[in-house]
Amino acid sequence: MSAPAPVRVLIADDDPLLRAGLAVVLETADRIEVVGQAGDGLRAVELARALRPDVVLMDVRMPGCDGVEATRRLAGSPSRVLVLTTFHHDAYVWGALRAGAAGLLLKRASPERLIDAVHAVAAGEAVLDPAVTRDLLGHLLAAPAPEPAAADPGPLAALTVREREVLRLAAEGHPNEEIAALLHLAESTVKTHVKRILGKLGARDRSQAVAAAYRHGLMGPQPGRPPGPGIL
Repeated sequence: MSAPAPVRVLIADDDPLLRAGLAVVLETADRIEVVGQAGDGLRAVELARALRPDVVLMDVRMPGCDGVEATRRLAGSPSRVLVLTTFHHDAYVWGALRAGAAGLLLKRASPERLIDAVHAVAAGEAVLDPAVTRDLLGHLLAAPAPEPAAADPGPLAALTVREREVLRLAAEGHPNEEIAALLHLAESTVKTHVKRILGKLGARDRSQAVAAAYRHGLMGPQPGRPPGPGIL
């Protein structure tokens, strides 16, 4: 049996030293190949369209065309964007997620975390740094909760009882492994439920699914529960 093809990665960052460091980290990992580097958003888009990498590792603050606009221009392409940023509360973060980024990781993440995130995004999963998940849930919890009588199930009506249980636990911050343990299911079964939930809700990733859970009244404010590692 032939070995699986490596994940092909394009690195986009305006700091040449950081680009070089990221390349070294990724090239030493199993099944990852760095196929190109770009110093600004426009070049990143050009190279992504030419090289068709599996993952574009995208900085958000770059001259000319920033990472948010570059991500928007790559929407619908075969390349999935994993955004790297310094500040999890930066407005660029939310812009990148709205533009279609498949994941978002802080630059202070460990090499192991970065490598895991690249593989996860390449496999079609969504990745959010825990700090970003905390901010997202904080924004949702700060918003007025819907009145029980006025709660609108909306697209949640299409979910089965089990899918609602999985979504509720995901919204509370539990990763798939913990959801499986809590519901006495195999982790693969939880992943199948998650994929169906995203499909039924028309959600791209965890953040959109969690937002839908709160927006349509499935979740009420539940302070004190930290988010999980943010991979679906």
